[in-house]
Parts: sequence; C-alpha cells; structure tokens
Amino acid sequence: MMNNLSRPLAYVASLLGLVVLAGCVHSPPSDPWDPIEPVNRAVYKFNDTADRYILQPVARGYDKITPDPVQRSVTNFFHNAHAPVTIVNSALQLKFDSFNVALGRFMVNTTAGVGGLFDVASNIGIADPDEDFGQTFGYYGLGQGPYLVLPFLGPSSGRDFTGSLGDQFLYPITYLDEFHEIDQNYPYLPYMLRGLEVLNLRASLLGFEETLNQQFDPYAFLRGYYLENRLKAVYDGNVPPERMYGDDMGADDE
Repeated sequence: MMNNLSRPLAYVASLLGLVVLAGCVHSPPSDPWDPIEPVNRAVYKFNDTADRYILQPVARGYDKITPDPVQRSVTNFFHNAHAPVTIVNSALQLKFDSFNVALGRFMVNTTAGVGGLFDVASNIGIADPDEDFGQTFGYYGLGQGPYLVLPFLGPSSGRDFTGSLGDQFLYPITYLDEFHEIDQNYPYLPYMLRGLEVLNLRASLLGFEETLNQQFDPYAFLRGYYLENRLKAVYDGNVPPERMYGDDMGADDE
C-alpha cells in the first residue's frame, strides 16, 4: 500500500490518532475544550511566523505570476481528487443522496473535466457535498475532543485529527508512489503535488490575515471560527441551538 518509509509513519500516526480520539468521547460538542492552550498558542505563534516569512511571500508570488484560470484549474484538480473522501463518508453516514451526487460529480469532472481540471459538474448544476471522517465521527455522536493547533497544518481537534488520518487513505495522491513507472521516472511527483496543493490553498486565503490582525485575540478568533464551522459541517448547517457556542466561544451551554 505504501512505501517502506511511509508505512511505519502511518502506523505511528494512527496509534497517536487513537489516543487523541479517546479524549473525544467525553468532550461535549458545545464546549470548545482547549486543555493545552499554552502549547497551542506556542504552536500558533510558530505557524504564524513561518507563514509570515516563508509561505505567505511564496503564495503572493505564486498568485502574482499564475493566471486566475490556472489557479482555478489547480483548485478544481485537488478538489476532485478529494471526492473519494466525500463519496465514502457519505455512504458511512447513510446520506445516499450525497453519495450519488458526489459520485456523479467525480465521474463527470474526471472525464468531461479532463481529470478534474475543469468543474463541469458545477457548470451543469450538480451540487457539491463535502463529507470527511471527522464529520462521520461527529455524525455518530463522537465529541470534538480537545482543540489542537498542529505544526504547519493549523487548527484541528481530536476528532478531526483522527479523521484526517482516515481521509488520507482515501486520497488518490497518497498512492502515487505505488506506481512503479511514476516512482521511477518522477520520484518527487507526489511531494511536488502536495506542495502545489498547499501553495494554491494558501494563495486562495490571501487577505484572511488582515481579518486576523484586526482581532483583539487572533488565536481565540481562529479557534472559534474553526470549531464553529466544523460544527456546522457535522450538522449540515442545521446546528441545534444548544450545540452552538456562546459569545465567549468557550462557555459550556449546558
């Protein structure tokens, strides 16, 4: 399934994910639990510094020299590549309408959209569902667990971190190095694609840092923003009032 280096790393990450996931069972969804806030804030500061001096300037350069149509095609390609994640998790959540729509989008965009470079499905009115393992865990009642800030990756939670490990097993780009011809002739292709994905995503978020800089506490704002949006994703936008956060984004409503 994976090369010799990535297999043990996957096992370690999966084990760590199970440990983190255990903490989700007792975490009420209405409470943005942040038990390691000092550590999270330190990681947030590290990420912010790395972004400000490395990733953000590179993303601005990429945004400046890359035409908008090309950026849209890159975004479409990676979004289409993530479709298997939505397809499988829609089925796991018994959302068969979403399953059918996601499968249809994937087939249309992979074929008529030239491997996903063009979003033909949206142009003909096909909806765009979005499901992942984090949402599946939430669908079956698992709490979000502790809030986490991951180095280089940013906001997450115990539930979403564990779910993201499962998502990677459904992401086709994960398996590119399993194809001998690709691995032999283009050994760095998987890493280049991952880098392009991150760079393109960061370019799409240019300007968001201005919103953060306007906040009294950017860390708390980003934490609330992330957790609230993930909560809405679990409930497909229809969050029960008792599950929404209070104005302080940290109070338990119960």
